[in-house]
Amino acid sequence: MSRGFHLITDKVVDAVPELSSLKMGWMQVFIQHTSASLTINENADPDVRVDFETAMNHAVPESLPYIHTIEGPDDMPAHVKASMMGASVMIPITDGRLQLGTWQGIYLCEHRDHAGGRNIVITAMGETAQ
Repeated sequence: MSRGFHLITDKVVDAVPELSSLKMGWMQVFIQHTSASLTINENADPDVRVDFETAMNHAVPESLPYIHTIEGPDDMPAHVKASMMGASVMIPITDGRLQLGTWQGIYLCEHRDHAGGRNIVITAMGETAQ
């Protein structure tokens, strides 16, 4: 996956066909990596993704004198960004649908220039419709 902020909402929903059977509950989406993160934010304007990347690079520049550099200059900043943004998101479920706001989407935030595959664990729990 390339560096940047990637909307994954549809992929998450498609990965859990049982979602439609839940009357009320929650879903946790968790990423099993230390140099990528997850967040929920605006899903309509693609400029938001560019601005996120710009802001995160300003907040955590690669030019700091990091000690952990064996994996490249983007590695330690990626760890810091991932810790700042978090490894999971929780979303309520009602009547078989994620209760995201109109303009909200789930982002996979890739902080490395050239990352390998990323693993996401999705857990959905709740009361089933009767």
